Amino acid sequence: MNTQKKLTDLAKTIRSKNAGTDKITFDIIFRERETYEMVKRSGALNPTSVCQMLNVDPARLTDFVEYDPAFAIKFTILRLRPSGSAGDGDIFGAQQYAPFLDMMIDLSA
Repeated sequence: MNTQKKLTDLAKTIRSKNAGTDKITFDIIFRERETYEMVKRSGALNPTSVCQMLNVDPARLTDFVEYDPAFAIKFTILRLRPSGSAGDGDIFGAQQYAPFLDMMIDLSA
């Protein structure tokens, strides 16, 4: 039995968005508690793994929360430059979630 599943097959929502001028926040939200708990148990989404997926220095991660009431895993990173400033390629932070679309989750834990 294959216990590997794509995060996109498990989550209802995977998104990123502006969190002020200097931060981008990410939400991974699940439809039901069971799937959310399986992903949490897998340990695949943790501060270290999200920094690796986003190729960011761990010092840029300001928050990482498993928010049980919403079946959500939420995290926030510092931007390299303020939103909308020269050189900012994603003013709304809405395109930063893409690395998580192909993330595989091992649900055998």
